[in-house]
Amino acid sequence: MEENKIELKSVGELLGMSFNIPNYQRGYRWTEQQVKDLLNDIWEFHKKEKSETEFYCLQPLVVKRRGINEEDILRQIKEIGNIEEIKKIVNSIKYPWDVIDGQQRLTTIFIILSVLGLNETEKYTLEYETRSGSQDFLNKINKSGENINIGENIDFFHIYQAKEVAENWFKENKKAIKEAIKDTLLNKVKFIWYETIEEDPIKVFTRLNIGKIPLTNSELIKALLLNSSNFKSEDVNHLRLKQQEIASEWDNIEYTLQNDEFWLFLHSPNYDKPTRIDFIFDLIVKKNSLGLEKEYKNIIGTDNYQTFRYFNIFLSEKSEEKITQCWSEVKKYFQTFQEWFNDLEMYHYVGFLIDQGKELKKIYDKWEGNKQQFIKYLKGEIKGKIEIKEEIKKVNSEEKIKDILEIPYDIENYPPKTKCKPILLFHNIYTVIKQNSKLENDDKYGLKVFYKFPFHLYKKEKWDVEHINSNTENNLEDEKDQKEWLRYSLLALEKSDVEDDITKFLNNDNDKKTFDELYTTIETKIGGENEEWDEYSKNQIWNFVLLDAGTNRGYGNAIFPAKRRTIIEKESGKKLNKDGNGFEDGAIAFIPPVTKNVFLKYYTKNIDSLTMWTQQDAGDYKENIREALKFIGIKEQENN
Repeated sequence: MEENKIELKSVGELLGMSFNIPNYQRGYRWTEQQVKDLLNDIWEFHKKEKSETEFYCLQPLVVKRRGINEEDILRQIKEIGNIEEIKKIVNSIKYPWDVIDGQQRLTTIFIILSVLGLNETEKYTLEYETRSGSQDFLNKINKSGENINIGENIDFFHIYQAKEVAENWFKENKKAIKEAIKDTLLNKVKFIWYETIEEDPIKVFTRLNIGKIPLTNSELIKALLLNSSNFKSEDVNHLRLKQQEIASEWDNIEYTLQNDEFWLFLHSPNYDKPTRIDFIFDLIVKKNSLGLEKEYKNIIGTDNYQTFRYFNIFLSEKSEEKITQCWSEVKKYFQTFQEWFNDLEMYHYVGFLIDQGKELKKIYDKWEGNKQQFIKYLKGEIKGKIEIKEEIKKVNSEEKIKDILEIPYDIENYPPKTKCKPILLFHNIYTVIKQNSKLENDDKYGLKVFYKFPFHLYKKEKWDVEHINSNTENNLEDEKDQKEWLRYSLLALEKSDVEDDITKFLNNDNDKKTFDELYTTIETKIGGENEEWDEYSKNQIWNFVLLDAGTNRGYGNAIFPAKRRTIIEKESGKKLNKDGNGFEDGAIAFIPPVTKNVFLKYYTKNIDSLTMWTQQDAGDYKENIREALKFIGIKEQENN
């Protein structure tokens, strides 16, 4: 079973090797600054105190061995009379490695080696498949008396410029003794050597360069884990079985992590790596779960490939035991996350804390396999995230705050929405947990998890805090808005003569009443004795719900029944038609359980109106929020 091979190769180990730069690669284009940065990095590494095992690591050098079949080559030479074709065959023997990625850095180091005095036979060789002359130019740039025309080829200009930069750098940095730098460069500067077996190297090149998707740490680590040399077994079947086992389990983990419902329970949506298993390897490094010696931090560095280097150190002994230990650790992390995901309480508590910015590593540190202790810890952390802080109480001391759910009303310095969002999110989570608990204990259902709060939708759809009773008055000056308002009002009206007047207005009849007349009549009919909500009351938690941005755009400053209609439409996927007398297909969206309950008046003990959000409704809603806070130990007396 062939597999991609990976190891670290020092620049010294490349000497004497031959590389071909295929025709799909662009020419050499490194800038002066890039050459200076590389030299400065190597010099800084050389100067610092370090152990014998430390090294300076370069980005991956991705190569593919060119196929060589002696009989086929002889046949082709006999059959082909074209000298150019024969040269290509010969070069496949002379230059056995196609460079898929890393030619810019490989060429730059070749130039630096030339400046350091290595002659043509001491370096590695480079052949540029479609840029004739580049190889000769590279080989003679350091020879005095040569007639060099850098304008002949754009590659020549950049190669010569890099050589000039290197020479000037050594002149300006007199402390950088050439011999010392040469020793460091040859022995302590290493490439991540990645030998691919991909049938089509152009696809690999396209992904790494045109698509700008670099090799991830996980790809490099996978090659380490599946290298045959790491399994010192003479039993071929055992070797293949072990490789297939790891590869199969790897694919299963990655497949699960690609499911956004699972992934976004643990992460934010802005994760940018193409493979998601990387985050498990990163966690292992952060926690040093494989128990490397303390000096490992100096060796692995701080760049994007530090995770790979950590595992490369651990697996350097090349033993099946090390492979098994490493892979078992990866599975332990994944299985823990699966256990959290599948448990009603742990899923919701962990998901809430992750959303509120708690680092996953810190949560994992508290997991010891004891569910009850872990839940106690999670509840304590949640309590800390949503409790009203001491300084907030002081700010409002003069306003004689009645209870912990009243939020300081200071839009400019402390918007109530900011404070309310974590509480509203937890209220939704509490609602789901309570519903599931009752269903689980009911013999008719007996389900462990009937419904889970969808963190993936909450994060992807950008939910925010919105008013139940509109914070601002809708002047409804635009005729389009007026008609929209009237269509929704029809649904809140019982049969009455005003329906005919609304229909006339919607149909633009000549004898229609003015909108102001209709508005006054409708407000009287559906609003009853409309309660006055001052600005302070409108900006408290009892007038807030969570809602996605898309639904909110259709929600606006409408009256309560219109908002209620919008919520129903978004959940059912059916919207009121233009005539206001039927329904048609519309956009669908997930409506948070508490938001739906609010507009169904679920929390109201004595419903006196379905057409408006009353102070009584708000008070009963607030009491249910208070129950959620008591569930995690936030009590009234703690905040007096």
